Amino acid sequence: MDPRRLLLLAAVVMAVVAFFVLDLGRFFSLDYLASQRDALEAAIDARPLTSALVFFVVYVAVTGLSLPGGAIMTIAGGALFGVLWGTVIVSFASTLGATLAFLVARSLLGDWVQRRFRSQLGPINRGIERDGAFYLLSLRLVPLFPFVVINLVMGLTPIRTLTYAAASQIGMFPATVVFVYAGTQLADIERTSDILSPGLLGALALLGLFPWIARAAMRVIESRRALARWQRPKAFDENLVVIGGGSAGLIASLIAATVKAKVTLVERHRMGGDCLNTGCVPSKALITSGRVAKTLRDGERFGVGGAAPDVNFAKVMGHVKQAIATIEPNDSPERYQSLGVSVRLGEARIVDPWTVEVDGERITTRHIVVATGGRPLVPKIEGIDEVDYVTSDSVWELEELPERLVVLGSGPIGSELAQAFARLGSRVVMINASSRMLPREDADAAAIVEESFVEDGIEIHHDHRATAVREVDGARGVLVADGPGGHLEVPFDRLLVAIGRAPVTDVLGLDDLGVRKNENGTVAVNEYLQTSLPTIYACGDVIGPYQFTHIASHQAYYAAVNALFGSFWRTKANYAVVPWCTYTEPEVARVGLSEDEARQRGVAVEVSKFHFEHNDRAIAEGQRRGFVKVLTPEGGSDRVLGVTIVGPHAGELLAEWTLAMTHGIGLKKIMATIHVYPTLVEANKSAASTWRKKHAPEGLLEWVGRFHAWMRGPAGASGGDREFRSDAS
Repeated sequence: MDPRRLLLLAAVVMAVVAFFVLDLGRFFSLDYLASQRDALEAAIDARPLTSALVFFVVYVAVTGLSLPGGAIMTIAGGALFGVLWGTVIVSFASTLGATLAFLVARSLLGDWVQRRFRSQLGPINRGIERDGAFYLLSLRLVPLFPFVVINLVMGLTPIRTLTYAAASQIGMFPATVVFVYAGTQLADIERTSDILSPGLLGALALLGLFPWIARAAMRVIESRRALARWQRPKAFDENLVVIGGGSAGLIASLIAATVKAKVTLVERHRMGGDCLNTGCVPSKALITSGRVAKTLRDGERFGVGGAAPDVNFAKVMGHVKQAIATIEPNDSPERYQSLGVSVRLGEARIVDPWTVEVDGERITTRHIVVATGGRPLVPKIEGIDEVDYVTSDSVWELEELPERLVVLGSGPIGSELAQAFARLGSRVVMINASSRMLPREDADAAAIVEESFVEDGIEIHHDHRATAVREVDGARGVLVADGPGGHLEVPFDRLLVAIGRAPVTDVLGLDDLGVRKNENGTVAVNEYLQTSLPTIYACGDVIGPYQFTHIASHQAYYAAVNALFGSFWRTKANYAVVPWCTYTEPEVARVGLSEDEARQRGVAVEVSKFHFEHNDRAIAEGQRRGFVKVLTPEGGSDRVLGVTIVGPHAGELLAEWTLAMTHGIGLKKIMATIHVYPTLVEANKSAASTWRKKHAPEGLLEWVGRFHAWMRGPAGASGGDREFRSDAS
């Protein structure tokens, strides 16, 4: 520990010990105050300024050291100095003392607590940084909460010292006035509880609700100010209009219909959105075809004659289209209309905070949910518009398998499609501007995926940036910068652009309404998914920060419920446990912190890793590449902070960990759960066992071993074990 902190700790401990050893508490009682009142008043009359200063210093010392006696000192302030000067002295002394206690707690324990419980304190810290003064003011105004506890606990949070002092000064003032006034009536007080009658406590509790009432009032004022430039309709056609028929929009409209709200869903293209038509469903169908081709080539490994697969690309795309067609009825306009949703196919534009125009027809609504999703991001590269490049949206229109495919990007979308096409027979080259694949995942996870890609014949160029696309006499190539002044030209038949996705907001009229956006173009929302116009909510890829179908659906619940019931009750979107998976082979699945993120954030973690090469099912199926990696807090806790799985069916295996993190299930309970043998999911239990072995009580086990040796008797013991005799027990 820092020598200065040790000195501070020693001073505090000595002062507290002296207080109790010398029985100084006897001076902080009503009996003592009443008995010495005349003498104290005489001393004050003789030297008023000196007496006030001494009282002030003693008050600061008592509160700063969190010693008992603050309430009696406040009463004494009124008894000795009167209501006016007693209130002035006590108000400033209590604030200074509370701030000193706050700083002592922060100096001695603040850093350690923040390091030790960083992940748990994240949401609390963000709330304190945003609304710390508001929360502190509420606590101060309600004297049911011990001020000593508030001083110490707030010192462990990131609230600014000046903010803390100002909120404390204001928040403690009403209670200070009550106690100081009570001091002027000292003759009628036998115990401190006489001051706070049930009626007075109730009044102060109501006073404590004032900040919450004021905040609600401010919300109403801000809402009216934001909407002041438009005329609000006297009646509405709908309770809710949802724009966008993808995952987020479908769920939002379904929730509204379920709670019997009148809702219209507007979709300009195809119901089901990206996930059904150009994303999750078609890509997984294509990946499956690629996996089958790979299995046929690898037949010799399993004793089955291997042969080059005869890939009929037209039939492969037919399989993709069949998968879409099979799922499509679930997202069809007919189904949603049968569920109570009015579906409109057309181009939507938001005219004002309560009006949506669909192909010239206007619909008034109390609230709007924007769920327009995203579109592929295309970089500004010289010549790219002169070739018929494809994206994750248009790649499904290909009729022939490209012989040479160049993929720009190595994120989840680019990686999944690159491997699928390589396994179907394309010669694939990946151009990656970053230093490795899958930059959001741990380096060791990305390295295993890259190893698999190389085996599939994929050529990967890291730290390379495409600068131009050329087509000369029908020959196409992408010019790639491979260092200072160096360039490489990569020929291709097809160019797949997969560097990310951008939110779709440009066709809605949001800019005309002044709806705020983030720097990356996503619609800015608060924790309730409400935009800067309070009648408009947004969810899904149009807001981020996670571009996953399951997160879009998750956000849709909060957007719909808060839009419909926000006047009475609303709830914050919860991102505490967010799982995802990249469907390469091997798959990469993650929930919570990654090891790289923990290091970047300074979170002290312990890593437990189990490799699939030791899992019997993985060995039997020839899928031994990968691992289960579990992060727990440093220090021995079995609480799960994050899990990364690289290996076969990683997305399925992740479900157990998502459940564990959501409901606070630790590694000990995972290890104590029976898992079917032989299964891949046993790797989860094995990872938990890896953690447990590192925390085995070696000292206790040594004595247990000696106990068993003693139980076997002298003949069964050997060496040092023979020394463990009955008299030793």
